[in-house]
Amino acid sequence: MNGKIAFEEHFNLPQFEVPRYYGDAQLLREVERRLLDLSAERLADMNAAGIEYAILSLNSPGIQAEIDARQAVNDAKQANDSLAEIVAAHRPRYGGFVSLPMQDPQAAAAELERCAKELGFHGAMVNGYSNIGDAETGWYYDDPRFWPFWERAEALGAPIYLHPRDPLPANQGIYEGHPELFGAVWTFTVETATYALRLMTSGLFDRFPNLTIIIGHLGETLPFAIWRIDHRVSFQGELRKFKKPLTQYLRKNFYVTTSGFFRTQALNATLSELGEDRVLFSTDYPYESMQEAAAWFDNAAISDNTRAKIGRSNAVRLFGLSLPGSEMASRRAA
Repeated sequence: MNGKIAFEEHFNLPQFEVPRYYGDAQLLREVERRLLDLSAERLADMNAAGIEYAILSLNSPGIQAEIDARQAVNDAKQANDSLAEIVAAHRPRYGGFVSLPMQDPQAAAAELERCAKELGFHGAMVNGYSNIGDAETGWYYDDPRFWPFWERAEALGAPIYLHPRDPLPANQGIYEGHPELFGAVWTFTVETATYALRLMTSGLFDRFPNLTIIIGHLGETLPFAIWRIDHRVSFQGELRKFKKPLTQYLRKNFYVTTSGFFRTQALNATLSELGEDRVLFSTDYPYESMQEAAAWFDNAAISDNTRAKIGRSNAVRLFGLSLPGSEMASRRAA
């Protein structure tokens, strides 16, 4: 399928370090090199994979790893201005996700609005919790201190992509002696699924019902587990801070992508739980191969209509994109 849109597509800037995950050192060096390439090689890969448009995001953990709030605000602005230059130089192939200084919720809200209105970015990506003060301490965004940020995101109609990072050091005990389980192998899934559940159970979507959250990797197991989670929390009585079934939040406030999860059986299970309007194509480049992602998706045992929705039209609608061959789509309605 040509004309695909992808948006868990990472880049990096020289001032940001790339985490050294457990794995082959040569492959990691290749990832680092490709993160910095934003022209000929990446565009050639997109062409070969039938990807027309990619929304780029700063590599994890990005701004979220900065322990000083003031520095995080400065770094986010510089990163976003740099990405705006990259997008402008390669129009119409790239768009951008905002990098946010969540260490300062008010500043994060202002930066989201600036980048949406002045730079034309399509939403934001936050890489898990944000460190504050030191590398041992992190803020999660279900805390009421972030409600002004979420209020602004809802008002702007800006989707927020919740991307993984490894758990805080205090939460890593179960993985002791097993470095092979860190990163995309397993800790990313546990961390992000738990994070999404924190947002649901905090009452965030009751307060801001039109918020849109995106999570990758076919929903980090949530489409497969949400029934049991919902079933068990139904017995919790006064412990519950939320008003609706968690399944309802997942289906109304979340989108999931195919990034890094190229398995038709899992895709079909996700579709049966969420519906074809809530699933979108992405690759997770350069941690995954665009060609592998596209070859799987283009030949997956789904209908052509479903393929067109996941590969393109759902993203056009969600982000309000105007691309060659597409009519102008308004941003997703409530």
